[in-house]
Amino acid sequence: MARITPAQNPSEKSQALLAEVKKKLGGTPNLFTTLAHSPAALGFYLAGGGAIGEAKLSASLREQLALAIAGANGCDYCASAHTTIGKMFKLEEAELARNLNAASSDAKVNAALVFARNVTLTRGRVSDAELAAVRNAGYSDGEILEIIAVVAINTFTNYVNHIAATEVDFPLVTTEAASKAA
Repeated sequence: MARITPAQNPSEKSQALLAEVKKKLGGTPNLFTTLAHSPAALGFYLAGGGAIGEAKLSASLREQLALAIAGANGCDYCASAHTTIGKMFKLEEAELARNLNAASSDAKVNAALVFARNVTLTRGRVSDAELAAVRNAGYSDGEILEIIAVVAINTFTNYVNHIAATEVDFPLVTTEAASKAA
């Protein structure tokens, strides 16, 4: 049961933001309606997502990163949402399951996922070797900063979902195995 339920009567500002979400996504997932209690929190998430949408990192890689972060943080809501979105990018189910465990069949993607997981688990205190590994995989400093931005925005939603106990409104994907491996 949700500890913070979706907003039933959001402010005008939140209503306007939710209308944008509905127009873009065709609906308003529970995460967004929960954030609608605060137009500042909802606006923060939408602005951050919009900014990272301009990243050099591909949209599919950003979804794969979101899965690795959800796995590290044990967020079933985000694992479920990003698995659904990942399928829209034609990522195979087996690959999405690997991504949840910060792994990929593609070596370069794997390096990004491992780095994102390390950033998440160490709260940003990665070692020189971990930073060198993502660089050696072919990521520029700008792309590394984008990975960190993806970690930040996804950690925000993971924490919101943990605290709110947001009801999962996507086909359920659990993170139990991934979070035990973390």
